[in-house]
Amino acid sequence: MGKIKNYIQKLHKSSKRDYEKRMLDNKVHCMKIAKKYGKQYWDGNRKFGYGGYRYIPGRWESVAKKLIRDYKLNNKSKILDLGCGKGYLLYEIKKILPHIEIIGLDFSKYAITNSHPIIKKNIKYHNCKNKLKYKNNFFDLVISTGVLHNLKLHDLLFCLTEISRTGKKNYIMVESYRSEKELYNLQCWALTCETFMDKKTWVNLINKFKNIDYEFIYFE
Repeated sequence: MGKIKNYIQKLHKSSKRDYEKRMLDNKVHCMKIAKKYGKQYWDGNRKFGYGGYRYIPGRWESVAKKLIRDYKLNNKSKILDLGCGKGYLLYEIKKILPHIEIIGLDFSKYAITNSHPIIKKNIKYHNCKNKLKYKNNFFDLVISTGVLHNLKLHDLLFCLTEISRTGKKNYIMVESYRSEKELYNLQCWALTCETFMDKKTWVNLINKFKNIDYEFIYFE
């Protein structure tokens, strides 16, 4: 059984969100734009997604340090970030462990093109609905943050299978809720989420797979 982690919630809570404004701002149209994962999703108006996803020095440093510490990573380790976006977390890990082998995979060609220049060569296109090309237990650690809830349930189950298969150890972060208020806020805010599950349901699902630790972010 995996263990619950607390790496990203602090970063998540540092952003301010007007939930009802997003719900009432032509949201169906914005969802369609967001699900293309192009420029508007990453660097356009915030109603379409991030509202500008730029590298901020040090923002992901504490997460990188915790992953290195908890999973005992070193310069001989191999790590995969599935759905890495622009690769900022991988970059922070690489700064600390310059000889670690990093691979980032993402569905967004825009994110790959605009990824951090130092590690751009390590980031490739991949659709999470497809099988990973790597052998069993190839990676010392597989991570996936803010991605899996964007898959429909059958694709989500397949992706968890692939994560569990290819990683000796694994960590995922997904959106969830613990109350009706948090569910409402999540439904208002989410543009790309396809699978809405409460914490208990997520835990029961994840624990069907081996060696997957997990974290949930909540919209309080």
